[in-house]
Amino acid sequence: MDIYILVILGIAIFFGFFVQTLIGFAGSLIALPILLLAVKLPDAIAFISIFYLFSSAFMVYKEWHNINKDIILGLSITSLVGVILGIIVLTYSKPVILQTGLGIFILLYVAYVLIGKTEVVLGRKTNWAFGVMGGFFSGVFSTGGPLYVISVKNSVKEAKPFRATMIGVLALVTLIRIPALSISGVLNLEHVKMSLIILPVFFLAQFLGTKIFPKINEVQFKKVLLFLLCLSGLALIF
Repeated sequence: MDIYILVILGIAIFFGFFVQTLIGFAGSLIALPILLLAVKLPDAIAFISIFYLFSSAFMVYKEWHNINKDIILGLSITSLVGVILGIIVLTYSKPVILQTGLGIFILLYVAYVLIGKTEVVLGRKTNWAFGVMGGFFSGVFSTGGPLYVISVKNSVKEAKPFRATMIGVLALVTLIRIPALSISGVLNLEHVKMSLIILPVFFLAQFLGTKIFPKINEVQFKKVLLFLLCLSGLALIF
């Protein structure tokens, strides 16, 4: 078993799921560029998906009473279609092209957050489209969170239920993605074995994220997060 891969996996999972626990999304956007230093894109997606399964079980249990179940139900079919399409692309496309696409996607998201002055208002059909696109990017990169953010914000305005509903949406996507990745051959037993070794690091990230969440300065944290995402996007492109 490659020690270098284990070290990079531990670093990626710690920072990714520390952020995920704090704000309810963006774990993949942080973890994926770090993982790509050591493994190929399909392997990185497999590892992240496994830890999203662990994270979802813990966070959904903790936040169940704050989750908007109607939104989860409404996104279920569109997410299923999107995830399946995304995994087909992941399985049969060239990793270099996909990595460049991921870098562009991250930079576009950062630009949207920084420049967007008005909140995006989605109609019913547009909301369905965002559900498919969110599922697609979740299947390809495990990074559909930003698209789901735009969709969920349409119906949930307060911070606490918004964070909880985002956790629920990503849990739904994970439940779809894990079987699809296994059937396609992207996720295998070796990924599971290595993930179990790193599990204590994941638990530490969850613990710290949960403890720090009530005390954090949200504005400053988002600025640091956007800066790190910008660096990640540029690194993937160049």
